[in-house]
Amino acid sequence: MVRLRLTQRRVFGEKLLDLANFAAAALVFGQFVGQQPAWWSAVAAGVAVWFILTSAGLWLMRDR
Repeated sequence: MVRLRLTQRRVFGEKLLDLANFAAAALVFGQFVGQQPAWWSAVAAGVAVWFILTSAGLWLMRDR
């Protein structure tokens, strides 16, 4: 198992937060840009992915 120092965990957590925002932008806001009707399952998946990645990022960034 890889052991990360506190600074490494914080940087990795910040990058997970960035990834969560990109995933939400692609899955949620991308539905409303195209000509096709919005798929609400894709919107729900985008919100779920954002919540999971944000939770993981904040969990990594916490102090022990």
